[in-house]
Amino acid sequence: MSEPEIARRCAYCGVSVRQYAMFCPQCGKAMPELPVTMPPPPPPATPQGVRGRVGKLRKVSSVVIDQAAYDPSLRFLLVAAALFLLFVILLILSKVLS
Repeated sequence: MSEPEIARRCAYCGVSVRQYAMFCPQCGKAMPELPVTMPPPPPPATPQGVRGRVGKLRKVSSVVIDQAAYDPSLRFLLVAAALFLLFVILLILSKVLS
């Protein structure tokens, strides 16, 4: 992956400098080192049980339905999936009842 063109600027001449450059390409002055950042530690694993998983599923499903109110293509996919499920249920019922 290529680095962005403007990651930071030289403090002396103001030219654009790539993120990991050690010297300014325009004036040749040394660039200050970037602080090394460590990624945050993962949260401790907590046993969630059924209630936690159901709550998480409800949050996700409500977000999808809220997004469908604004995005016509997502709304179309949700309606198409519902119609497909209805068709499959009716097909199974017709085979069972025949």
